[in-house]
Amino acid sequence: MAEPTYEELKARLTELETQQGRQRSGSLEFRVGEKGGVSVYGLGRFPVTLYYEQWNRLLDASDKLRQFLEENKSKLKLKE
Repeated sequence: MAEPTYEELKARLTELETQQGRQRSGSLEFRVGEKGGVSVYGLGRFPVTLYYEQWNRLLDASDKLRQFLEENKSKLKLKE
């Protein structure tokens, strides 16, 4: 594999700086990975990646998840 050119390195640096700016803004970003999973960036240090069927199952259970979170709020670590 050949060494990257100055222009390629400069373009990559600009891309990384742009990504860092988006991550710091607190907004969520969605991407489709090489294997067909959907990744959510911006929730934490690492992305959350699930496949189509898994996302649908999770979304279908959103009311149940919200109820569980409320019932267990006293046990959860919350940001101040």
